[in-house]
Amino acid sequence: MTDPVKNNFKSDFLRVLSERGFIHQCTNMETLDERAAKETLSAYIGFDATAKSLHAGSLIQIMMLYWFQQTGHRPIALMGGGTTKIGDPSGKDEQRKLLTTDDINANIASIKGVFERFLAFGDGANEALMVNNADWLDKLGYVEFLRDYGVHFTINRMLTFDSVKLRLDRESPLSFLEFNYMLMQAYDFHELLNRYDCALQMGGSDQWGNIINGVELCRRKDATEVFGLTTPLLATASGKKMGKTESGAVWLNADMFSPYDYWQYWRNTEDADVGMMLARFTTLPMDEVRRLSKLGGAEINDAKKILATEATALLHGRDNAMRAEVTARETFECGGLGDDLPTIMLTTAALNAGAPMLDQFIAAGLCSSKGEARRHIKAGALKINDISIMEERVLTSQDLQDGAIKLSIGKKKHALIRSH
Repeated sequence: MTDPVKNNFKSDFLRVLSERGFIHQCTNMETLDERAAKETLSAYIGFDATAKSLHAGSLIQIMMLYWFQQTGHRPIALMGGGTTKIGDPSGKDEQRKLLTTDDINANIASIKGVFERFLAFGDGANEALMVNNADWLDKLGYVEFLRDYGVHFTINRMLTFDSVKLRLDRESPLSFLEFNYMLMQAYDFHELLNRYDCALQMGGSDQWGNIINGVELCRRKDATEVFGLTTPLLATASGKKMGKTESGAVWLNADMFSPYDYWQYWRNTEDADVGMMLARFTTLPMDEVRRLSKLGGAEINDAKKILATEATALLHGRDNAMRAEVTARETFECGGLGDDLPTIMLTTAALNAGAPMLDQFIAAGLCSSKGEARRHIKAGALKINDISIMEERVLTSQDLQDGAIKLSIGKKKHALIRSH
């Protein structure tokens, strides 16, 4: 494994990834760099189809495929039609719910549109492919697979992987079905090497053990050197997991999470994360990213709006991003809703200490009691800054958008909190 910071890369691909903060671990980075500088490579990332949409936590992987293509190479989005039937134990405390083949195929069809926003698909040398590992995994004979490939894996080594150790340390059951997942993923690399001359697997750092298995299998079975590259696991400055809000997952499909809500998600980025988010989740030139990252005070809000608009434009198109920006400006800056709305004034100290959410809805006259407010929460009708809230929490200065917090019940009852 090589330290990316100490390398002067020859290839545009690794240079871009390093500059934007994507590289965590890599096998034989020097050789990978040399090959990426001289030839068109193919690389893949696997995505299990456990839901009808990916969420924002998958964006870092999608952006790696994006930059791989932008620097002249061919990205492969591998859909786990086969492995989803088993479930990846990486980072999980318990076994996933098993899905039917029909469920998985419906999820893959629903997910495909997201990739088409980021990647150019086709038959050209560096045009993207979407493939399904069910095409080969469903055809495997169990005895033949164990005989031909099981001999290349040792239980001793598999027990050292974090995905296995986590479950064993917590005495949480790890089924034999899940234990086989890492063999299946390694076999994916072998198949993609032979079908598409795929030389690189990328993924999050929690996939490092699975990726190394694939690299080793290709070395042993195909006498070929392939490569693995991982990104850091992404968490916000406050330790929150990327792609989560108080109301749940930030889905990438517009019918599950609207472009406006998506814009608001990025607009609510913590101050300390703005530079990192701009580098990884927009395509702005790095000189502009560095300029925006240096903004402080009230100006950091300008950087957040640019982040929100650029990230939303990548996924939902520039028109939807601009509409979301205009709606937010009219609501929070231009008094589009503010002139007639009940307004609560809270001191900065009160917000810094944390103001109980339900108390503010009652004070604004939106709810008559905490019981009523909790019923609105269960119905998904209670909103803060137009985002549904699914559990009680406190309001803080982090919720302020241009000096105001918007409280809503449904679509017609609104109030504002302003600080002084």
